[in-house]
Amino acid sequence: MKPTDFSKSLTDFLSLYLPGEKGSGKNTINAYKDTFILFLKFMQEEKSINASKLMLNDITQECIIEFLDWVQKNRHCTIATRNARLAAVHSFFRYLQYRNPIHLHEWQRILSIPIKKTEKPTANYMTLDGIKLLLEQPDQSTKKGKRDLTLLSLMYDSGARIQEIIDLTPSSINLNKPYTVKLSGKGNKSRIVPLMENQVKILADYMELYRFTESYAGKYPLFSNGRGEKFSRMGITLMLKKYAEKAKKIDYSLIPQNMTPHVLRHSKAMHLLQAGINLLYIRDFLGHTSITTTEIYARMDTKSKREALEKVYVEVTNGKNGSTPLWYEDTELMEWLKSF
Repeated sequence: MKPTDFSKSLTDFLSLYLPGEKGSGKNTINAYKDTFILFLKFMQEEKSINASKLMLNDITQECIIEFLDWVQKNRHCTIATRNARLAAVHSFFRYLQYRNPIHLHEWQRILSIPIKKTEKPTANYMTLDGIKLLLEQPDQSTKKGKRDLTLLSLMYDSGARIQEIIDLTPSSINLNKPYTVKLSGKGNKSRIVPLMENQVKILADYMELYRFTESYAGKYPLFSNGRGEKFSRMGITLMLKKYAEKAKKIDYSLIPQNMTPHVLRHSKAMHLLQAGINLLYIRDFLGHTSITTTEIYARMDTKSKREALEKVYVEVTNGKNGSTPLWYEDTELMEWLKSF
């Protein structure tokens, strides 16, 4: 069967351009691949065009808009998911502008499709008491319970993304001072994160139990499921939800309603901020590219805002009659208050 221009272009885009010229990470490539699997399904079901016959001139701006609406309505996806699918489509057609400009006008029409506006959800995070309660749930008398405690506590202590935890190997852990873990994040960027002594003790016991301290085990998955395979995202999410449900039965108020692995990362970031750690350090700790991403935690930190306002109130009431309040001369605090 002769390949179509669409199949050739998509194959080159996913297998050559993204990993080679653009240097995209495997998670980005997988997400884009999933988008086009859905697109092929849409074209088959809604347009009666089989993947083996789909040509580039079959794809128009109207077709892409219909696909996005189908993703949102028929598959009951959120606006955020719709926008993620559109981002993948945009990337492909930006690539086609230079590789196949014969349909340049249509590619530009597709690229003009705007991202839908959506409210940014407030990130859930837990208090220190909530984290402590959650980590008390795995049964430490069992091998599986020790694994689960180690995984969840390391995810919190390092502020790791779920994929970063999945990709860890024993060689990523440094059990000698200074204790660290090497995390490989978005865009294949790596960072070294310090670990606390309590976390290191849990890790060392776990690695000894599973014989990960042996030299031959350096590249094994640090965490694996019951079949000895690398954990999936769903596997870790289900494990976390199981322990969250157990913790809720003890104190419902300490566990968020929507518990996901990212809640542990948000919680670590908030606890660092509340401990007085500079946002720049938190940015590097989390592996954010821009400080703008990290600033969400400053906007969420109502506790610190309340304490600052209480401090202002005390200084006003304690000021001498006719004098300028002390806080009024604090330029940094004034600018901060104006930013509310």
